[in-house]
Amino acid sequence: MKVALSIPDDLFESAETLGKRLGVSRSRLYATALADYVAKHQSRKVTARLDAVYATEESRLDTSLRRAQARSLPRDSW
Repeated sequence: MKVALSIPDDLFESAETLGKRLGVSRSRLYATALADYVAKHQSRKVTARLDAVYATEESRLDTSLRRAQARSLPRDSW
């Protein structure tokens, strides 16, 4: 899909320089940058949802479960 957009001149020049250095087309550079940006914000959305879920959940282990886990670990001498 073709789109038209406006960006600051200095950002455009930096992108042109980077694209040449990486040996990728302008379209490829912009598509990759946009995909990275979208993925970053998607993961923030997931993190925010998980934070909301775990904010209402008890985070401490039950005492008997914690003891059972400790007993199941091998004894190590440091």
